[in-house]
Amino acid sequence: MLVPMANILNDAKRGRYGVVAPNVLNMETIQAIFEAAKELRAPIIIDYAGAEHIEIISEITRFYAQKHPEAVVALNFDHGSKYEDIIRAIRAGFTSVMIDRSTLPYDENVAEVKEIVKIAHAVGVSVEAELGHVGLGYEYGETRDKGLTNPGEAVRFIKETNVDCLAVAIGTSHGTYKGVPYLDFQLLKELNSLIDIPLVLHGSSGTGDENLKTAVQMGIQKVNLFTDLSMAGIERLKQYLGTKFSNMDHDKELGELGIKSVNLYDAFYEAVKGYKAELMHYIKLFGSNGKA
Repeated sequence: MLVPMANILNDAKRGRYGVVAPNVLNMETIQAIFEAAKELRAPIIIDYAGAEHIEIISEITRFYAQKHPEAVVALNFDHGSKYEDIIRAIRAGFTSVMIDRSTLPYDENVAEVKEIVKIAHAVGVSVEAELGHVGLGYEYGETRDKGLTNPGEAVRFIKETNVDCLAVAIGTSHGTYKGVPYLDFQLLKELNSLIDIPLVLHGSSGTGDENLKTAVQMGIQKVNLFTDLSMAGIERLKQYLGTKFSNMDHDKELGELGIKSVNLYDAFYEAVKGYKAELMHYIKLFGSNGKA
């Protein structure tokens, strides 16, 4: 069942648990998410950050939503930059969109977010925005403290834009960290005490289980992840490919997939098994299993 992201996150805020928001690439990763949601009875938010395949991702998600109606899932357009792409996502059937104007001056951020909120809410689509700015892991030492969310601004921003959830910068970073991640839990505590809508954590991969578990306990409801899931898939793929490549001889009896040791079909699905296993680990870590 596809639902607005606000429904899932408001329930999470009331229940004091976190919801995993994995980025997807294709049909297989979407399939893995629905399987995990069904097996653990956990709500999940599918994040898609690319613009090229908006309509395709929506169609695949809707196919699996019909196949697994008991799974509670939202489909969110992550880090929407172009106005046209955000509108495409709404038209394609995404149940949530993120408009990311976090690098703009405050007033411009507010103005552009307000416009998208008005459009999205008119058709029952929820909206995520970002205040402060989560940078990139390779420049963590230089940028970690520059984009932290200002609590007073956050309160004003929510009132002025009417967004459904807010991505806050408390010390995480996108991608692989260069250095040791340090989260400002005192800042998160203050934000949570002042803000009554769900809070989102971007750049969660590589942050560590204890940091993420604490962040959820202190008020984060949506936890965005990709790099950790991707690396888990790569590790699973490495195990599958643990073979002497000189032994990869074709066997006519096996047909078009006729490679004795490895083949691309199995290799890809082995990688997705790693992605799914890591996803399920985080579902349990954040306490959303059994909550759907």
